[in-house]
Amino acid sequence: MPGKLFVVATPIGNLKDISERAIETLKNVDIVVAEDTRITIKLLNKFSIKNKLTSFHIKNERYKVEKLIDELNQGKDIALVSDAGTPCISDPGYLLINKSRIEGIEIISIPGPSSPIAALSISGLPSERFVFEGFLPKKKGRQTKIKSFIKLDMTVIVFESPHRLLKTMQDLFNFLGNRWISVCKEITKINESVFFGKIEDAIFHFKKVDKIKGEYVLIIAKEGYNA
Repeated sequence: MPGKLFVVATPIGNLKDISERAIETLKNVDIVVAEDTRITIKLLNKFSIKNKLTSFHIKNERYKVEKLIDELNQGKDIALVSDAGTPCISDPGYLLINKSRIEGIEIISIPGPSSPIAALSISGLPSERFVFEGFLPKKKGRQTKIKSFIKLDMTVIVFESPHRLLKTMQDLFNFLGNRWISVCKEITKINESVFFGKIEDAIFHFKKVDKIKGEYVLIIAKEGYNA
């Protein structure tokens, strides 16, 4: 009888956010499949979880999929985790889940933290309709992608790294105008903060920061929205 594939959400910063069900699942499966084993091992050690740990990331996922499917078909239960948050949301995992569906393997969600949803919930911007775009292209297709937001009648969510934050906000201002934005930093962590205002004001604010650090989620209002 085939094993089960558990898609397990893990904390996005504060380890106290992990659910009892997630801990129980990670303890009971045969294999934990992680984006970066160096990060996940810290979580497992925190909760005294000693299961087999193997990597699964963008550079090896095509090779690893078949091997993991074989393990599942041999009756082993597997938990898929990302470095933080919910697997497959701007993280590896789609190929494994897709192949498991095709193979008829049971897939079980162990829901929990997700940084785009957490950021949206505290953004102060409309949340009834939204689109999540992950990271914007670094070069090719970047301008086209941002311009595509113009026609969207909904809130837009994107991720950004600290060293590209100012450039991204400047590009948003240049192509979308001076919309309302929430810039959410390090959600659930010690240095969590949210800037809420117009894009131009956000640029001015972050230009005054000596060294921009942390991980950011940008929540961008649709055209015509006024707070």
